[in-house]
Amino acid sequence: MPGVLTDDPATTRSPARVLARSGAVAVVLTVVLVGGLDLVRLSDSAHHLRRTISEYALGPYRWVFDTGVVLLVLGSLAILAVLVGRGVSRWNSVGAIAFAAWSVGLTLVVVFPKNDWAVGPSMSGSIHRFGSMLAFVSLPIAAMLLARPWVRDAAWGAHARWAFRFGALSALAFTPLLYAILVDAVTGTSWWRVFPLGYVERVLVLTEVVAVFVVGVWACAVSSRPRPVPPGQPGYSPSSTSR
Repeated sequence: MPGVLTDDPATTRSPARVLARSGAVAVVLTVVLVGGLDLVRLSDSAHHLRRTISEYALGPYRWVFDTGVVLLVLGSLAILAVLVGRGVSRWNSVGAIAFAAWSVGLTLVVVFPKNDWAVGPSMSGSIHRFGSMLAFVSLPIAAMLLARPWVRDAAWGAHARWAFRFGALSALAFTPLLYAILVDAVTGTSWWRVFPLGYVERVLVLTEVVAVFVVGVWACAVSSRPRPVPPGQPGYSPSSTSR
């Protein structure tokens, strides 16, 4: 039927399509692996969830934790590569750089385990904390900035709006940590004692991982359509990406 765009076999098997789907699947596997560790902890006691997720890297389940985070890094980079390769963003845009910074931060989290307080502070723990903060801050910025130019687009507007919403939700989920850091600066109360840090972190991480998955679904959709014309570029119209 004229005017109706359908996937042909070549498009379905295209490298971009495979890469986008692989990225989205990697994100889901991360949730399964790390979520599975939490379920094991819950079967014992919910009190264990007061500890941070990266606590798993200090015990016998480190390989599960590391595998999950590495999958999230690789999935995020695959999703970003598709969005850039298909013209949704540019490599040098702030949104793409922030998405890459999210992956860098997660890589630091894996390479440098958190402090084992039974031993004491360490350089590894300091780098781990920096990597966590880099990832937590970068993802909301990335999701919102990648989405913003496309929120009114006829073809990608729905995907962009969902990505923007989850980016904003991730930023909101980060505010308790900011409050705790402010309390630490003003009163001297250790910021990790202001809230049950493990619970707050899990809400934040889940929100951000879902945001990455939403962007991954967008990348899957983009990979099966003609290369879009970015807003503001010659040839763009609100319906141009749906042709």
